[in-house]
Amino acid sequence: MFFGFNSHPAIRKAITNPHKFADFFLLPACIHGIDFIYRSTCNICAQPSGFIVFNSFFSSLTSRNGEREDFYDSNDGAKKFRQTDFGDGECKINSFDEIEGDGEGEGSDSDNDDSDFMVLNSINRNNDQNEGVRRIEIEEEEFRHPLVREICRLIGLRSTWNPKLEGDLRRLLRSLKPPQVCAVLQSQDDERVALKFFYWADRQWRYRHNPIVYYVMLEVLSKTKLCQGARRVLRLMARRGIECQPEAFAYVMVAYSRAGKLRNAMQILTVMQKAGIEPNLFICNTAIHVLVMANKLEKALRFLERMKLIGITPNIFTYNCLIKGYCAVHQVDDAMELIAEMPFKGCSPDKVSYYTVMGFLSKDKRIKEVKDLIEKMMKDSKLFPDQVTYNTLIHMLSKHGHADEAVEFLREAEERGFQVDKVGHSAIVDSFCKQGKIEQAKTIVNEMFTKGCSPDVVTYTAVVNGLCKVGQVEEAKKMLQQMYKHGYKPNTVSYTALLNGLCRNGKSLEAREMMNISEEDWWTPNAITYSVVMHGLRREGKLSESWDVVREMLRKGFFPTPVEINLLIKSLCWEGKTVDAKIFMEECLKWGCAVNAVNFTTVIHGFCQNDDIDTALSLLDDMYLNNKHPDAVTYTTIINALGKKGRIEEATEFTMLMLEKGLDPTPVTYRTVIHRYCQIGRVEDLLILLDKMLSRKKCRTAYNQVIEKLCSFGKLEAADKLLGKVLRTASRIDANTCHVLMESYLSKGIPLSSYRVAVRMFNRNLIPDLKLCEKVSKKLTLEGKTEEADNLMLRFVERGNTLPYGPHNLQSL
Repeated sequence: MFFGFNSHPAIRKAITNPHKFADFFLLPACIHGIDFIYRSTCNICAQPSGFIVFNSFFSSLTSRNGEREDFYDSNDGAKKFRQTDFGDGECKINSFDEIEGDGEGEGSDSDNDDSDFMVLNSINRNNDQNEGVRRIEIEEEEFRHPLVREICRLIGLRSTWNPKLEGDLRRLLRSLKPPQVCAVLQSQDDERVALKFFYWADRQWRYRHNPIVYYVMLEVLSKTKLCQGARRVLRLMARRGIECQPEAFAYVMVAYSRAGKLRNAMQILTVMQKAGIEPNLFICNTAIHVLVMANKLEKALRFLERMKLIGITPNIFTYNCLIKGYCAVHQVDDAMELIAEMPFKGCSPDKVSYYTVMGFLSKDKRIKEVKDLIEKMMKDSKLFPDQVTYNTLIHMLSKHGHADEAVEFLREAEERGFQVDKVGHSAIVDSFCKQGKIEQAKTIVNEMFTKGCSPDVVTYTAVVNGLCKVGQVEEAKKMLQQMYKHGYKPNTVSYTALLNGLCRNGKSLEAREMMNISEEDWWTPNAITYSVVMHGLRREGKLSESWDVVREMLRKGFFPTPVEINLLIKSLCWEGKTVDAKIFMEECLKWGCAVNAVNFTTVIHGFCQNDDIDTALSLLDDMYLNNKHPDAVTYTTIINALGKKGRIEEATEFTMLMLEKGLDPTPVTYRTVIHRYCQIGRVEDLLILLDKMLSRKKCRTAYNQVIEKLCSFGKLEAADKLLGKVLRTASRIDANTCHVLMESYLSKGIPLSSYRVAVRMFNRNLIPDLKLCEKVSKKLTLEGKTEEADNLMLRFVERGNTLPYGPHNLQSL
């Protein structure tokens, strides 16, 4: 495992029981001269519980989610933690009412529920208007520092980790300054790796994270969906006695928002209140941003009103968030009205306000309205379009595939004396290439030469990508050579675009060869490059070569996504190589890839298709061992395989286990269970099981499926007994089920039973199919049952249906 736990018993005890080993957690008064977050001792001790009071919240939230704290044990609320750095007093962890557990954001949050930000009612109405934003800017030279680069190199070797490498990393860590630690965290392509390094470093002897490291770690996690990691970092800050500013909570709030957990994101405000920290303008703006991103515009507007009531005055960022929210729900008129009202609210709109609306209009190709908005911006706000304005419009239109309109603004900008740079031109070229308009793209490139705005690597790469999209791979190769002639060196993106073109044109082996000699051409493949070649080989059926690419990818420290893993696993299973698929998945787990339940389910399905049920069940156990929870699809796959083998009792056990675990049966689950039980004729057992399944998740057509499936197996008597369950509601689906039963009776030569089904339909105000009833009537007549035949036809006449023959002909049927 990456960054193994230090084996020294004293250190392990100190970490797991910090309240007993406070001396291990001494924090120097000044680390490397960095003074970022610390305040005076008196201010910190004024709120002794403010730093660790939300331990109880996070502990309760963890227990409700069923998650295990991977790196730190939760403290008991009755124990005392000695804040050695800030005084000799003891701080007791305060408890407070448990906050509602994890919600799923959209599904668990009501637009009319303002309970999430009732905390605003209780704060000081004379709140400081300053946002209090503390931006952490790491100098570029820190990223190029030899120590930083060496540590990043060692982290990249995590797949071959050993005690020697860990010792080297530990020695380098003690020489790092806090900004350099931050640079290491921000240099990681995978945020999960950054988080693991953060935890590993925090466990090392005679090393302690500077407060700025915590804030940088939170900032890194706020750009991902790793909300649980952000929560744990914030919780660790509380344990370490580090002052938590609203910015720290804002980062956690954004992480929850990105994970789709709006309710938890808004609960951060309550956590702040319990910690004794009052919200400021920054955290309020973050809350509005989170609500807008979740399409909760009405709630964001109510939040704004609550802000004003407590004395927090919104600023330009607040209003720009709301303008974006209006545009997201296509209320552009309301956005324009807000822009018009902003000067009266003491906050004049800026160009970003107008650019937001222009972006929405550009997306819908409403060019005339964009031009009108520019005039309005000049007239009402005295904001005149400049080069930035035109560059923004060109980029917006190009991004949404409106290259022709972008060219119009390019010409207009040049007429007004503005010089659009190569970035704007490259955006237009890229848009043309994505549309397959290569000639128009080449025209713009030629214009760049005449204007003295030479194309760069980005421009050439866009053309290479466009040529590959239209199948002109050889022309794309020549374009790479032209880059060298004009003094530009193709980069990884350029070669990846070419490799993608080769793979899509059935030349994956050639792409693989180009990647093998990448060092000779002085470029380095990245994760996307490997992914492109892997998919190309997979599509051509070269699974062995594709597997080799993934292995090389893992050795280089790149992780395939669960989707990519699943595609290769599925391809192996399709060819019957389920054992290879299992081995491949196990290797991905060994290397630390994000293998998920879908990947396990795909392999399980492969073994079930090969009738190897025991191996499939073994893999189900492995899922639990790897903390991958099976879903309804996994259980359905197992249930179907067991039913197919006649092991119906075991299939029933797994169905009940799925229900006990709170998983809702899917439509496929219903079809699978019904098919297997009807196949062996165990209708009574099926009905008992269906009642339990329906109590968990309703299925309108469950009994319809049972009747139709019994008919397909020729068990008409059992199907007829269940007919009353579908005739309770007169719907077209029920009518179709009755027709299936009627046709089954006819095929068995029992028209009288088919007639009785039709009569029951009439009694429930369901009109049977006329042509089908004609067949029944003719069969009844042939068997001498003319009274039933005439009665069936008269039922149609009574309901106003016109028969293909007159009523006087009924006796002749």
